[in-house]
Amino acid sequence: MASSDVARQGQERNARPLSLSGHVGFDSLPDQLVNKSTSQGFCFNILCIGETGIGKSTLMDTLFNTNFENFESSHFEPRVKLRAQTYDLQESNVRLKLTIVNTVGFGDQMNKQESYQHVVDYIDTQFESYLQEELKIKRSLHNYHDSRIHACLYFIAPSGHSLKSLDLVTMKKLDSKVNIIPVIAKADTISKSELHKFKIKIMSELVSNGVQIYQFPTDDETVSKINTAMNGHLPFAVVGSTEEVKIGNKMVKARQYPWGVVQVENENHCDFVKLREMLICVNMEDLREQTHTRHYELYRRCKLEEMGFKDTDPESKPVSLQETYEAKRQEFLLELQRREEEMRQIFVQRVKEKEAELKEAERELQGKFEQLKRLHAEEKSKLDEKRKTLDDEMNSFGKKKAAAELLQGQSFSSNSNIKKDKDRKNSGFM
Repeated sequence: MASSDVARQGQERNARPLSLSGHVGFDSLPDQLVNKSTSQGFCFNILCIGETGIGKSTLMDTLFNTNFENFESSHFEPRVKLRAQTYDLQESNVRLKLTIVNTVGFGDQMNKQESYQHVVDYIDTQFESYLQEELKIKRSLHNYHDSRIHACLYFIAPSGHSLKSLDLVTMKKLDSKVNIIPVIAKADTISKSELHKFKIKIMSELVSNGVQIYQFPTDDETVSKINTAMNGHLPFAVVGSTEEVKIGNKMVKARQYPWGVVQVENENHCDFVKLREMLICVNMEDLREQTHTRHYELYRRCKLEEMGFKDTDPESKPVSLQETYEAKRQEFLLELQRREEEMRQIFVQRVKEKEAELKEAERELQGKFEQLKRLHAEEKSKLDEKRKTLDDEMNSFGKKKAAAELLQGQSFSSNSNIKKDKDRKNSGFM
């Protein structure tokens, strides 16, 4: 036990009740808190998970008695998209910043992991944003828009049989991150007896699969009785409608069918009023508190433990944040030096490998150069021999040509002398 806890318990044991002789004024503290909270306003974030066309937007419009911006979506979305819309609402003098996050295309993918993984990542992203703001040196949490999900309304299709495998897997992945409130959508499509059996079946499957849904708190005496009763009505079977139908002398929100009228706010027809009272009127602040003290604290603890921060050492002694920071800093520096040395060794090894490769390439080039040089010498020698042979042939040809010319000259001279002799003999006869 820490010394501060021991001192606090000692002070509580030594505290003495005193009766005041007059009015002091600290009984106005609750009023001061109410005034401060009213002036700052409140924020509340709802995540609606359900298949396309199951009635998520209609129920939100009915819950807050307004018309939010709704966008139609098809059943052919390539992946789940989370669309967050924030609205400023005011009732009397209380301001509420409401954020509704809708899962567009949920359950339309062949790979069911793609359906819930985007939802898990979105919730973790909001936790991470709050954690980063909380870890800043100069924090401004009083002005920070808290986008963490306070309540998750999980819409269950009114099949009357059992939960789908996607529903069980998704709720199991989310139960440690958000307050899950299961609701049976479009509950007017099944009979009362089937609805009662369906509720029992759903709760049995949730328990057997270890899914932890949000339980309305029963430790507060002021709401213990009503919350205990409402826990027995889970999951709520709801019907949403923004259309008004005249019943008797007044207009009520209802859905009109050829066989009759289903009144949204009639508790004999559906659990809409129970859901609205439990979600908004009675337990909204508890949902906000559970989000911070349970789900966010779990995320924060896991994140800090991943970063190496701990409250105690192996000997269960308290460790200050400064000591943990210095230890992690030293560990980081050592790891940085180790990686730097490892990278240097790798660089040196690669340089040596490159040098060896270059030397091998140089040897190969040198061998090829010598081979080419030898081939060149051989070719030159053959060319010289052919040139010498050609010169010899040309000389021989020249000699033969000169001899031929000489013989030709001698033949021409002898022919000329014979002709002259004939001419003389012919002239003698004349």
